[in-house]
Amino acid sequence: MNRDLTDYRKSYEKTVLEEKDIPESPISLFTKWFKEVEAAGGVEETNAMTLTTLGLDGFPKGRIVLLKQYDAQGFVFYTNYESEKGKAIVADNKVCISFFWPNLERQVIIKGTIHKTSEEQSNAYFQSRPRGSQLGAWASDQSQVVTSREFLENKLKMLEAEYVDKTIPKPPFWGGYCVIPIVFEFWQGRPNRLHDRIRYSQKAASTNGWNIDRLSP
Repeated sequence: MNRDLTDYRKSYEKTVLEEKDIPESPISLFTKWFKEVEAAGGVEETNAMTLTTLGLDGFPKGRIVLLKQYDAQGFVFYTNYESEKGKAIVADNKVCISFFWPNLERQVIIKGTIHKTSEEQSNAYFQSRPRGSQLGAWASDQSQVVTSREFLENKLKMLEAEYVDKTIPKPPFWGGYCVIPIVFEFWQGRPNRLHDRIRYSQKAASTNGWNIDRLSP
């Protein structure tokens, strides 16, 4: 059945991104936008981002993960290292993360390389998680085929019994990744599809800093 979506149209008119408002640091602009999106409301998880990797099958794949920390050094999330995404990262450490914030008609696209966080950092975050989430990390052989939902729930019950009144250790196959940015693109919706697109590209490592360009929409 063919569904025609050509009438899905919207004029983007909420705000602008002009050169006079562009700081030298992309992290400064990201932080400003993040806070404005939070304050505006209407986005339940401002920290939800699409992580795109190149899979072992040769196809790119995007999925939503949650940003848990960021600074000038990179963007951190946590996952199962033995998952499909974990195996893809081992094979190719070039990734893309992107944020879509429709309440302010904004996108941020970040390309970079990725590496594991330290065990100390991963342990500290794991121990901050709710117990249910801690046990869930042990219960899930992420991305592997399972026989049923019941199998997972029974495995969780066994773990709950095993760790009654005990500290739950971080699984050795679970931890953090940090995406080190190389390119940022900030996209602000504008009328007539003449959107604002500002790109920050990392300069040579010996010089530091960022090249800033406006891109045609």
